[in-house]
Amino acid sequence: VQLQASGGGLVQAGGSLRLSCAASGRTFSNYGTGWFRQAPGKEREFVARISRGGGNTYYADSVKGRFTISRDNAKNTVYLQMNSLKPEDTAVYYCAAASVSSRVVADYAYWGQGTQVTVSS
Repeated sequence: VQLQASGGGLVQAGGSLRLSCAASGRTFSNYGTGWFRQAPGKEREFVARISRGGGNTYYADSVKGRFTISRDNAKNTVYLQMNSLKPEDTAVYYCAAASVSSRVVADYAYWGQGTQVTVSS
């Protein structure tokens, strides 16, 4: 499956952004989809995940209550709504697809190219 992330940008602290991840290729609904992020000098970390049918969602503690992941399988797209953004949310955000339920980077076989999110204070 091929993934294309978009929607990043520059926003002030407290603002909002919505990221999109468009999929093509294999049947998208066969895969759980996650968002990860990587800040300069840091390892890539889990942000959120949604199950294949969209019925189950999981979040990192650092974003719980501020970010919402959703998906529209008819459009082969997963979204990450990010509210109340903080400077520490600044990172390159990646979407990824996996056939297993996991928060581990290595378990995700398919990755998008990343989209930059910068939150100014």
